[in-house]
Parts: sequence; structure tokens; C-alpha cells
Amino acid sequence: MLQKEKMTDAEMIECPEDGKQLERLRAIMHRLRSPGGCPWDAEQTHQSLVPHMIEETYETVDTIQREDWEHLKEELGDLLLQVVFHSEIAEGDGRFNLDDVARGISDKLVRRHPHVYGDSQVDGADGVLSQWDEIKRQEKGAEEKPYLHGVGKGLPGMLKAAKLQKKVSKVGFDWPDARSILDKVREELDEVEEAFDSYQEGGEVPDALQAEIGDLLFVVVNVARKLGVNPEVAIERTNLKFEERFQRLETSLRERGISLAEATSEEMEREWVNAKAHDRR
Repeated sequence: MLQKEKMTDAEMIECPEDGKQLERLRAIMHRLRSPGGCPWDAEQTHQSLVPHMIEETYETVDTIQREDWEHLKEELGDLLLQVVFHSEIAEGDGRFNLDDVARGISDKLVRRHPHVYGDSQVDGADGVLSQWDEIKRQEKGAEEKPYLHGVGKGLPGMLKAAKLQKKVSKVGFDWPDARSILDKVREELDEVEEAFDSYQEGGEVPDALQAEIGDLLFVVVNVARKLGVNPEVAIERTNLKFEERFQRLETSLRERGISLAEATSEEMEREWVNAKAHDRR
């Protein structure tokens, strides 16, 4: 067990040794939540930290997508802090500590890599994944539960959809190829349009229309999944592209002495077309 309680404040402030940095981080977190430490850190719970965990995860993903290697170390540190923070809270509640977390994942990696730590033989990366899934089913007693039990729990909707689709594809429930799903996309879009017949502009959106929109999103995720495209990564790239184009639109209007509030729909559309054309230069 890491001796966090034996590290002094001076050692926490100045600790240059490479091999002690995890111990230092753990000791700092313990100190912050102890009497006389930081009031904000002391009052945090697993639940209150959830938004921070999500935010740090997405910020880490963002640096990777942008290949911003200079800031990746910092974002990974922020993400690591969340693991240490939750472990410290759990230890204070007498549930588990950081050692238990590390031990658990280490044991799992050893169990699920018998081709490395045992005598199992696998054929390439696909064989590794198949073996991993089989070991996971055995560990969790999945043969006694529904096949999709627990798949994608806690994930955003699009990522969960991709997980569900990938899971059922392993038992042969899948489209033959990505192109074959395009007809289904068109079919679902037609059904969204039909559902609009029951919608009054400005009124409450009918359940049927919401359901059809969900179906459309689900099948679009299926196209992405079949192509090997992460839907969350794809939509975030589009988000960034939209932000950049709208910023160019805003800047162009401002240079003409027009604010967003003053701009007409026609002026915005014209500048939007120009902003899109900028991407093709």
C-alpha cells in the first residue's frame, strides 16, 4: 500500500523523484480532504464529481483528436485526478482504496490475456477480442443473463447505440456492409417526414415523431459503426467545423458593422455560404 499518510507537506510541495509521483498525488488528495485541508475538496462526493469526470474525459479525447500532444499530458493528469479523487472518497467510506482499484484492473488484464500470461493461443487481434469477450462472459456469468445485459451502461446515447450494434453483430445480427444500410437511412428519414403530419409547429412534439427521429439517429450510427467510424468522434469533428464556420460568419458580419442580432436571415445565409467556401480553398 502506498504510504500517503507518511508524506509531509514539504514533500508534497517538492518531490522530484520519478518513482514517487503517484504516491505524492495520493498524499495530496488525502491532505486536501483531511481536517484543515480544502473545504471544497472535503465536501465532494462520487455524485458531485460526475460532471467533472465527464468533462475531463471529453477534454482528453479532444486533445487526442486534435493531436495536441503538448497538452495531452495535462489532460491525462486531470483525468487521473478523478480516479484518485474517487478512490480517496471510497477509502474514507471504508469501501476500497486506490490500491484496490489498481489491483482489480491488473488482475483483470492478467486474466484476460492468457495468450501472454498463460498457454492460450490466439490468431491476431480478432482472436484476442473474441477470447476477451468469452472470458468476460464467463466472469460475469453472462450465459445466465440477456445477451445485451449491461452493454453501454452510462454511455451517451450514440456511443451506447454503437456498442449495442457491435455486440449483436458478433452473433451474426448485422447488415452485410455499410452501403446496404443507406436504404434503411432513407426509409427512416421518410418515416420522420410522415410523422411530421401529426406535428403542429410550435406545439408539443408527438411521441411518434420523437421515436422516428431516434430510429433515424440509430441507423445513422449503424452506418458509422459499420465503417469503423466512432460516431462521437465524427459528430465532434462536425461540431468544431460548425463553430469555426459560424465564427467566420460572425467576424465577416462584424467587419461590415452588423451584429448577429441585427443580421437578417439572408445576410447570415450569404456569409455562411462564404464561410463554407473558405474550407475548400
